[in-house]
Amino acid sequence: MSLLIFVAALYYGVNIGQVYLHYYQIRDGMRTQARMAPSLTDDVINRRLMSQADSILPGGAPSFKITRGGHPNRITIQTEYSEEIDLPLFKHTFVLHPRAEEQL
Repeated sequence: MSLLIFVAALYYGVNIGQVYLHYYQIRDGMRTQARMAPSLTDDVINRRLMSQADSILPGGAPSFKITRGGHPNRITIQTEYSEEIDLPLFKHTFVLHPRAEEQL
């Protein structure tokens, strides 16, 4: 019985954990692009992020919002996307909001 509970917890944990792994991969890519932003245009940043997100997310790449400005000068990259998990006895849509901000 304990083995069955362990396997079920592992199965659910792996599937739900993938959602958060995708989130951290997208956020890491956004942070990397924000650090490189002084030497890149917004179009290049957007194209790189779209390419990365398209390869990571099952539903395709979300749109990214890139803003520069403020005092001191900063770049902010943000997006919103959702991932749906459909497991036995559990169906949930996770809405995630990764964001990266760096000083220029």
